[in-house]
Parts: sequence; C-alpha cells; structure tokens
Amino acid sequence: MFVPTSDEPPEGGLADFAGFEELCASWREGLRPDPFLTVSDWADKHRMLAARASAEPGRYRTSRTPYMQEIMDCLSPGSATQRVVFMKAAQVGATEAGNNWIGFVIHQAPGPMLAVQPTVELAKRNSRHRIDPLIEESPALRDRVKPARSRDAGNTMLSKEFAGGILILTGANSAVGLRSTPARYIFLDEVDAYPASADDEGDPVTLAESRSLTFAHRRKVFLASTPTIRGLSRIEREYDASDQRRYHVPCPACGVMQWLRFERLRWDKGKPESVRYHCAACDAAIGEHSKTAMLEQGAWRATATASDGATAGFHLSALYSPAGWLSWAAIVRAFEAAQGSEESLKAFRNTILGETWVETGEAPDWQRLHDRRETWPAGSVPAGGLFLTAGADVQKDRIEVDVWAWGRGLESWLIDHVVLDGGPGDAACWSGLDQLLSRSWPSASGKAMRLLRLAIDTGYEAPAVYAWARRSGAAQVAPIKGVESFNRASPVTGPTYVDATSRGKRLRRGAKLWTVGGSTFKAETYRFLRLPRPSEEELDAGATYPAGTVHLPAWIDSEWCKQFVGEQLVTVRTKRGFSRLEWQKLRERNEALDCRVYARAAAWLIGADRWPSSHWADLEEEFGLRAEPLVAAPEAGPEAASSPSASPPQTHTLKSRRRQGRRIRRSSWMS
Repeated sequence: MFVPTSDEPPEGGLADFAGFEELCASWREGLRPDPFLTVSDWADKHRMLAARASAEPGRYRTSRTPYMQEIMDCLSPGSATQRVVFMKAAQVGATEAGNNWIGFVIHQAPGPMLAVQPTVELAKRNSRHRIDPLIEESPALRDRVKPARSRDAGNTMLSKEFAGGILILTGANSAVGLRSTPARYIFLDEVDAYPASADDEGDPVTLAESRSLTFAHRRKVFLASTPTIRGLSRIEREYDASDQRRYHVPCPACGVMQWLRFERLRWDKGKPESVRYHCAACDAAIGEHSKTAMLEQGAWRATATASDGATAGFHLSALYSPAGWLSWAAIVRAFEAAQGSEESLKAFRNTILGETWVETGEAPDWQRLHDRRETWPAGSVPAGGLFLTAGADVQKDRIEVDVWAWGRGLESWLIDHVVLDGGPGDAACWSGLDQLLSRSWPSASGKAMRLLRLAIDTGYEAPAVYAWARRSGAAQVAPIKGVESFNRASPVTGPTYVDATSRGKRLRRGAKLWTVGGSTFKAETYRFLRLPRPSEEELDAGATYPAGTVHLPAWIDSEWCKQFVGEQLVTVRTKRGFSRLEWQKLRERNEALDCRVYARAAAWLIGADRWPSSHWADLEEEFGLRAEPLVAAPEAGPEAASSPSASPPQTHTLKSRRRQGRRIRRSSWMS
C-alpha cells in the first residue's frame, strides 16, 4: 500500500495524473487529529449569528461578553464539571452560550442531547428562531444536519439528527418528551418558569436529569434561568448548593477586585445620566466608559463551598451588560420608574439584578390596626374614594360582605360590613344580597355611589351561587374561585363558562367563573398595611397618605381586625423535598381577609390596575377633587367693576378645558 509522505512525486509513474498534490494534502489532513477546542474557542471560530435571531449579526465574539467564557468552557469535555448552574439577569447572553454548546456538540463531541424549554410551544418557537438559524448560518454545522425539506432527513421541529447523535427539543410540561431517550447532554433553559410537575409525573428538572445518569462522569447539564420568588426558585436552590461564583472586576483607580452591586450605584435623584459606580475599597467614582476594560480583566471567583464538587454555580446581574446593551443609566431609570409598584420592583429585582424576590407575608399586629382606626361618618365614602366594590364570603349559615371604596393608587377605605344570616339555602339571604346591589352610599361630595362590582366566592354551595349570579347579571356580579399560587401569569384569569346543556353546549346567558390567585392579593394587602403613615402634624401641613394605604373605620371591632390579619406566609417542604410558600391560618375565622381579597379581585376585574392617569383624573373631577384653576383669572380693574356691560372674568379649570376639547363621559355607577 502506497502512503505518500511528501509532495515529491515517486519514481515509476504513479504520480502521472492531475491532482496528485491535492490527494497528498487531503491524505495528510485526514490523518491529522482534530484540534482541541473549548466551547468558547469553537464559538469564536465557527459560530455565526443570524440577523433574524440576534441584535448583533455576524461572527460570534466571546470578547463581547467575557464573563461567558468560563461558563461555556465548563461545558467542554475537557472540564471535570458535570453540572453548570447560571442564575442571571435577563438578556446577558446565557441562551446564546447554550446555543454555542449545542453547535459544539453537533460538530466536535456528538452524542444524544436534550434541550428543554418551559413549554412545548416555546420549544417549537426556539427551534424556529434560534436552532434553525444556528445551523443555517454556521458552515461547520450546515453539512452535519440535513435540511428539513429532504425526505428521511431526521430533521423536524423538535428533533435534529446528526452524525453520532441527536438533539431533542421538548417542553417541561411534557413528561413524554422528558423521558423519551437517554441523553449525555442536557440544556435546561429558564427552569424557574417550569411547572411544578410534568403531567403529574414529578419535577421536570429531576425527570430530565435522570436521562443522563447512565453516562456517569461524561454527562453535562446546564441549568440557566432568571430567578423568581425566594423559597420557590429552582435556580436559586441550585445556586445555593454550588460554589456560588461571582464575576470580580478591577477598580480602575485602585485595582481591587470586586463584584458589582446595585447598592454601589449613586446618582442625583431624577437624573439617571449622572450615575457612577463607587468602588467598595477606595470609593472612587467609576464611569460606565470604564466597564469594557473592567470586564476584559474580570475573573470568576467562588464565594462558597459546593455540596457537590462536580457542580459550578454562577451569578450575574445586568450591571455587567456590555456597552451598547443595558446601561447603568437605563438600570437607574428602570429602578426609579418601579417605585410605588410591588410588581414593577419584583420584575426589576428578578430581571435586572438576577435575584429572587422576597414575599413579605408575616401577619401585622391586629392591635396596631385596631389602634389606628379612623373616624368618618358611618355609611359614607370619605374624600378620595372614587368607586366601590364588594367581596362576599359564603358560609354554611351566613353570607358576609365587606364593601370597599378605592381611590388613586389603590388607596382603600372599608365602607360597610354586612352579615346576612341564613346561608345559601335561605331565599331571604339572597334577597339581602339583591338589596345590597341596589343600595347606594353617599360620598363626601354629596354624590350617591353604588357597587360597581361584587365578587362572590363559589367554594361553598357553588350551584346556589351560580343561580343567584345568573339572575343578577355578569355586569355587576362576578362568581370567583380562589387558588393559592404565586406563579400565576395574572392574579385573575378567566372567565370559564360553568353552565351548559346536557349535550355540553355552552349557554349564551350562563354564569361565568373567574379564577383568583389569593396569595398575590393577600401579600399585597399585608404590604399595604405596613406602609408608613404621616402624622397629624404632617397631614395638617399638606402631606398625603402613600398609595395603597388601607383606612379602617372606628366602628369595626377587635374580632374583625383579628380576622383581617388571620393568616401568615410560611415556607413549607413538599413530599419531594422542595420548598414552596403557603398561606396558613393563625386562627379559625378569617372572613375579613377573604372578603378583602374578593373585593380587590373585583377592582382588578373592572380594570383599576390598568387605568391611565387621565382616567383617574376624570373620576377625581367627578367628585370635585380637582377643581383648581389651570390659569389664574385676571383681576378686574376699577373700570371693569363699574361697567354694567363688563362680563365676569373666566376661570379655566380642568373641567372647562376638557369640555371644550372632547365629550365628557360620566361614570355609569353613580346615580
């Protein structure tokens, strides 16, 4: 057998054909082993970003996000790390790093791979918008995965076959997809958005990782996610069990290595562009123009000892976003905009700081609530109350109803507490509810106000509640079903139609049921109860109550106050060993808290959480709360005062200007 070892043609005429030199070069190239590459090396050499999948198309550069290099290299076969945990802010490059790993596996280290998104639909979307461009735009991958249009290509929406392996994409909500095949490589993206159980078969992360156990030390698992709520967050639990690495960068002034904290940002209030980062060692002010150099010189450092030596944990906030992405000024602007809104602050902490949100649910002292009761005319709505809702709790022998008035910023006042004896089996009880719907309460401005919406619980004697709600009409009555969960996309969902014929056809005028996440509204109520309140001197000087303040009337008794704070938020362990937050009763009766949650859900249903400032201004105008002039009226001179034909000076108020510009719409629930 002839083996060419040089480009010199041998004697004897064996090289008397065209292309001999190319043949020799190809032979030697085939004998040369593939170069050893890490995932980051491979990405810099082979990865191309498509315009439809990236804000910065072109060749991938690890130097753009230097903090991702060590994370990707831990996923390389040469690293002893088996599990990589990345708790991070949104949009810091984690998903692209995971896609680099997918490309590396297809090209350099083939094997079965499982990529899991929160749902199957998201997995399909990820396949179209991320995986297909990854393959199409990178020449090293294009020839290894056949086009989806070819017959028997093994390339489908959720399955990509390549020489030596297969990539399976699935959702955490599909138990079948999670246990479909053994996998050496597992990419679990956004694990905090996974459901608690995959088709009632168990935790999706546990099911997915069990697919890799047969590969022993050769397996690689990558878990990445933005965190959610402390005690419920999967990624936080995994990070806490790791070596908890932080990305340390040097101070340009003193050179001390430190990891960036939001608390070290300082700026002039209302001027985000003035923000500077202050060194923890020398307190020098660092401008954002220094961040690029700081990131290039940065390094990951462990801050804890891992319970499993094969697991590496990384945490990163958006303060490390490279130039051109999310600036420090934009972060400060987002923080200032989030003030006053718990949901906005929660999103800021999760997506910008990459940290979990702490739900505060400890029960306030009922005695403190009882001591700070306020006095206003019984049965009336104080100034500031702009609409009324009610919550009704159905018990075996009675129905309890609390009527709440709501103002701008969800400031609220308890207006009435009604107990209808008899229970759902007594027609007089439902008749009392009918009278409550038609009743009115006087406001401080003299207007009569009626209930805009009443939310009634269906947990006891649901058919009787549906029957009354059907008679009363969906415009004013909302039957609700409470669920205890913090992970709902919306605190109120629905409606579902609960009335149908024997053939299953929906009735046109059937009852509609709404699902209410009671945990969210309870946590909000307890937060409102802890808000600081201005003193009498401050109120006399013109201070106002903060948004969300809860005002309780003097006529409520101690029993009602105890019911209002009759639960507390605790962390419990499930049978599988996971933590979750749960509201637990401190006492047997808690109807006051339940009625508050239902009334708050009714306010959400009418859209109070989504009204623009102009709508609140219209309501305040209806009640005479914004009657101040926009432009001061000119004072009449002596000639005008003595002239009989002189017209009185006009004062242009907010009301008169709006009438000139557009039609005024009156609120329909006020008589």
